[in-house]
Amino acid sequence: MLAKSKGGVTVAKVWALCEPIVNDLGLALWDVRYVKEGADWFLRIYIDKPGGVGIDDCEAVSRAINDPLDELDPIENAYCLEVCSPGVERELVRDEHFAQFIGADIMVKMLRPVEGIGKEFNGKLKAYDDGVVTVEDHSGENELTFRKKEAAWIKLDDF
Repeated sequence: MLAKSKGGVTVAKVWALCEPIVNDLGLALWDVRYVKEGADWFLRIYIDKPGGVGIDDCEAVSRAINDPLDELDPIENAYCLEVCSPGVERELVRDEHFAQFIGADIMVKMLRPVEGIGKEFNGKLKAYDDGVVTVEDHSGENELTFRKKEAAWIKLDDF
């Protein structure tokens, strides 16, 4: 469960704090998520770099942001800080993710089934414009266009 009202503000504050620190370490900030899982809250900082990130990168970012994050104190309740890679099947979330991966193979899970396709399908990310996603099937003969908010997730396939 994503944090609702304060979550967006929290994520924006944490993003603004972390992005220059992550960039100074030669990495890119992929995503920031503040989520509740069971009774626990997690602040997840996803980092990336060409060739992928390793445990040393995650540790370096964690150490570099720990004190500034404590000083900023954007979260009232207790939480666990996690710094991690977006992974091989990384989820496309931000507009720049979609722009970066036009032409890439993706997997999609819709919130509701699409007639004749079902809830899950894959194809090539053909276009993205203002929250509208266009996916071309692997034959190149069919396209499906939908709003990003209609998908549970959109991930890279065979990154």
